[in-house]
Amino acid sequence: MKAPLSWLRDFVDIDISIADLARLLTMAGMEVEELRIIGLPMPTPGSVDAHLSGLEWDREKIVVASISEVLPHPNADRLTLCKLFDGQQEHLVLTGAPNLFEFKGIAPLPKALKVAYAKEGAQIYDGHQEGLVLTKLKRATIRGVESTSMVCSEKELGISDEHEGIMFLDDDAPVGMPLADYLGDAVLDVKLLPSYARCASILGLAREIAAMTGKPLKTADGAPCWNRDYHGRQTKVNGQLSIVGDFAEIEITNPEMNPRFVLGLIKEIEISPSPAKVQRRLKMAGIRPINNIVDATNYVMLEIGEPLHAFDYDVLVERAKGNQVKIITRTAKPGERLTTLDGVERKLDATTVLVCDEAGSLSMAGVMGGQESEVSDKTRNILLEGAAWNFINIRKTARTHALHSEASYRFGRGVHPAMAERGVRRGLELMQAWANGKVTPGLVDAYPLPPKDPTIEITPADVKRWLGIEVSIKQMKSMLERLEFICTLKAKQCLLVTVPDHRIDIGEGINGKADIVEEIARVYGYDNIPETRMADELPPQLGNPVLDKEERVRDLLVTQGLQEIVSYRFTTPERESRRLRPDTPPDDKPYVRITNPIAPDKAVLRHSVLASVLDTAERNARVRERLALFEIGPAFLASEEPDLPEELQRIAILLAGVRALPGWQPADTGPMDFYDLKGVLTTLLDGLRIPEVRFEPAEHPSFHPGKCAKVMSGERQIGVFGELHPQVRGQYDWPASFRTPVLAADLDLDTLLALIPTLCQTEVVPTLPPVLEDLAIVVDENVPAESVAKLIRQTGGKVVTEVRLFDVYRDEKVGAGKKSLAFSLTYQAVNKTCSDKDVAGMRSRIIRRLEQELGAVLRS
Repeated sequence: MKAPLSWLRDFVDIDISIADLARLLTMAGMEVEELRIIGLPMPTPGSVDAHLSGLEWDREKIVVASISEVLPHPNADRLTLCKLFDGQQEHLVLTGAPNLFEFKGIAPLPKALKVAYAKEGAQIYDGHQEGLVLTKLKRATIRGVESTSMVCSEKELGISDEHEGIMFLDDDAPVGMPLADYLGDAVLDVKLLPSYARCASILGLAREIAAMTGKPLKTADGAPCWNRDYHGRQTKVNGQLSIVGDFAEIEITNPEMNPRFVLGLIKEIEISPSPAKVQRRLKMAGIRPINNIVDATNYVMLEIGEPLHAFDYDVLVERAKGNQVKIITRTAKPGERLTTLDGVERKLDATTVLVCDEAGSLSMAGVMGGQESEVSDKTRNILLEGAAWNFINIRKTARTHALHSEASYRFGRGVHPAMAERGVRRGLELMQAWANGKVTPGLVDAYPLPPKDPTIEITPADVKRWLGIEVSIKQMKSMLERLEFICTLKAKQCLLVTVPDHRIDIGEGINGKADIVEEIARVYGYDNIPETRMADELPPQLGNPVLDKEERVRDLLVTQGLQEIVSYRFTTPERESRRLRPDTPPDDKPYVRITNPIAPDKAVLRHSVLASVLDTAERNARVRERLALFEIGPAFLASEEPDLPEELQRIAILLAGVRALPGWQPADTGPMDFYDLKGVLTTLLDGLRIPEVRFEPAEHPSFHPGKCAKVMSGERQIGVFGELHPQVRGQYDWPASFRTPVLAADLDLDTLLALIPTLCQTEVVPTLPPVLEDLAIVVDENVPAESVAKLIRQTGGKVVTEVRLFDVYRDEKVGAGKKSLAFSLTYQAVNKTCSDKDVAGMRSRIIRRLEQELGAVLRS
């Protein structure tokens, strides 16, 4: 929001420096990001935290002057000589401004032209250079005529980028006055949070400044306006008017989308440029002047925060074909299109709200008007619209069509319906003054859904408890009334506060009380609130076992070299379906859809965390040789409760690329495989002390057959992992150089955390020496190594402390359909040293049981 200082002063007397004003707004929650000086003295370095730019005009060398005659240049057709008076003496000034050609040869001019005059030695911007390049006026001879000074354009003075001609001043500009006194200004570029939508106007910012400085807020006529609408009349609660216009009808099909719609009519207007002062203000605020009608709508939007739209009334009458003009607000029909003011034909979706008549659509509500009914040079009658719209719908429409206009900026943050009538009345007033039109009595006002203005009770004790400051009931009342809240004493120490009808950011109940306390804090001054200790008793400090366990999972994965990622929970069904083979049944569970997605590819809540990790790996594979990623987060499934989806906590792990990046020391740069991922999971489960862990062969539509396993704890499945199936891998855009296997795991975090034991048994470190022995067993090919190891542990009991598979051998000598599994066994008792006889007896029992249950044979 760009706010010219001169415009703010129309509504509040500002007697503090520009630097202090910028700091005041920033400390009240409205950060001034940039301060642009236009002619006024520059603040001292370091006094402003915001970015400082602009040009200070020399009071002696840049003044108001008048041109009485424009003469031709003796040696150049494109140059002219101006007889100019600067308040002290007359000069003959050379200029090439094309907007003076029409006055050439008229002697004397019927009315002197008031201009900005820069004398020799003045510092201005070079109007012929790109950007803002400072230059100092020097004496020169141009085509035989000496030039020592110049008449300035807006760019040369730093007002705007306009440099096609010189700047004309109003007729009442005093000749000889320093231009800084007449036209000097400053523009504050204020960054507004979404909850500060009420401040997206000059009046809104002036209201805040008045409250902070204790100055009265003024209306256009200079009168104070506490607790009154823009023109000083008492605010109407129900918005009804004493006079209702009969020039149009309004039909609102969905009041939730359009709670209010107001129309006014002005006839016999004359399209012309706006007054120079208005054009300068619009340019300083970042809006290009067009004509007096369009500028009036933009001026009202910037002045009081209500965007307006002007329709060519004669076009609407023609479209009505003899019937009454009827304005309808509705959502777009399937396949409906609209050509907007920027000349683009837009395909509309079913959520886009339109302003229409009975012949079709006219404009995109709250975003941009349509081309057919726009104001042109031939327009003579104007139907003026002011409305209130659902702010979420406006944001969605603007984002969908990439139309981020000044109107959608305000409507997308919320404009109170009460502002619609005030905006239309103010717009008609300006059009009448600038276009010589005749305002038709009455307004057409449809107001089906008036909002309820909250009422909140608050006491000094609430302020003391939440802010730590002592504020009397009288001070509270004064602060809030400066912000136009209506305050009445309910009891000796209780204030009943009614929210003014230009604000929709104040809640009800405890939220409303917090909002009111925040308003008091802003007016009091955040920097004036002292540091205090917390007065309330601290709640008992309770642990969060689930979070603690989740953090243990993170720590164990990070210590193994994996990197945690946090991805969007939003996706599309098409994107997620890539995680499954094309020949498998699709994911037919219903998705939870987002009402107002931030982008088309973020329309639903995800079903799979693994799909999110695969998306991240797909992007990063182009720039990284090794990927070791994990994500802990929810997957969402639609539940029977319509408002709350079911959230399933999952862990997704992905490994791809080389085991280690090459460095100055030797490293294993071979590709990671199935067993690398199995090792990561084993270390994780061991670190969590998960009991009875085993891995079993499995099939899954995301993974390669024969390279997929499920993780079990007892009879409970924790998850599944394996190498990504080639068909699944082919559905992702991996770089050609990335040929290593992609390994992934999808684990149920809720099940995993539930299996972590509350207490774990610890054992003393044995002091007696172990006995190490290798055992080679021949078994059938379909016997899992894990089954053999499990049987060895069961038979060996506490004496066999470790069983480790170190070799798998297949050969004709072993036998067809057979394999040899070599295990390293550790025998270690806690109370004695195991003798050869003890070990031999234990080995015999193990071999005998393997023979009986698995048909195993000791390999000779």
